[in-house]
Amino acid sequence: MKVAIDVTPLDQTRAGTARYLESLLPRVEREVEVQRLRGFARGKAGTLWLDLAWYPHVLPHGARGADVLHCPTYRGPVRSGVPLVVTVHDLAVFRRPEAFPPWTRNYSRLVVPRVVRAARIVAAVSEFTASELETVLRVPRERIRVVPNAAEEAFTESGPREHGDYVLAVGTLEPRKNLARAIEAAQRLGVELRVAGARGWGGVEASGRGVSWVGFASDGDLARLYRGALCVVYPSLYEGFGIPILEAMACGTPVVTSRGGATEEVAGGAAVLVDAEDASSIAAGIEQAIARREELRPAGLRRARDYSWDASAKLLLRAYEDAA
Repeated sequence: MKVAIDVTPLDQTRAGTARYLESLLPRVEREVEVQRLRGFARGKAGTLWLDLAWYPHVLPHGARGADVLHCPTYRGPVRSGVPLVVTVHDLAVFRRPEAFPPWTRNYSRLVVPRVVRAARIVAAVSEFTASELETVLRVPRERIRVVPNAAEEAFTESGPREHGDYVLAVGTLEPRKNLARAIEAAQRLGVELRVAGARGWGGVEASGRGVSWVGFASDGDLARLYRGALCVVYPSLYEGFGIPILEAMACGTPVVTSRGGATEEVAGGAAVLVDAEDASSIAAGIEQAIARREELRPAGLRRARDYSWDASAKLLLRAYEDAA
């Protein structure tokens, strides 16, 4: 089997979609022939070129001769002569459109439903996202395959750890990550909050009393931060998965995350769940996670082992076979 894969997201982000590709590509390439297709562009003009030319025209033309075309996000062609597999990481832009720039909101509303309809198989990264696909975009369940994320091998309980007494928040600086309430919760407790994540959009800043922003961190640096943290706070307003939950658990660090949705699914009973809309609930969750550290640590380690990129690669390969 020959699979054409759009690897454009590797040039656009260092967050979840890039991690998904970086982790699955080498595993898939061991089993099938992979043709990497890249539409490289930067800035607003580049985004327009990708959305108006690359995805609808250039990409499907480049995939001719392949048995399957895989788009690892819901940006893809609305028509494809090659059987199409589309990965959907979340439907946040439909559930919380106010958290996204105008172009992303408008493009998604007009184009994403058509891309998803064009796909023979839609890969969802969680059961929650699968249910959202059924509810929001009316995708029949028989066309959906759940192919979850996992934590990379760098995230283990053994290894160096950062010094200090701090709580860690991880994620791109953007409205959905709910950083303002995480900062308020940490300030209520008088505990240092360190924030690891690339700058995003929406005017979100990692600043204030007791807050330090470390910016984007490599896997090695991020693992050090996880291991040294009193706990990780991840009170996102909406997620399709939540990779930092697993990464923290794999490093033996207690996790505080949002009740409901994909974050609760991924936590699997091994994290403290809070009301993400309430800073006092987040603060109480942080206190509880620190107090229950010895209980949560082994539970989190067990939960992290429930996910692996090897298992996910096998599920993705099966999705290719179903599409072809």
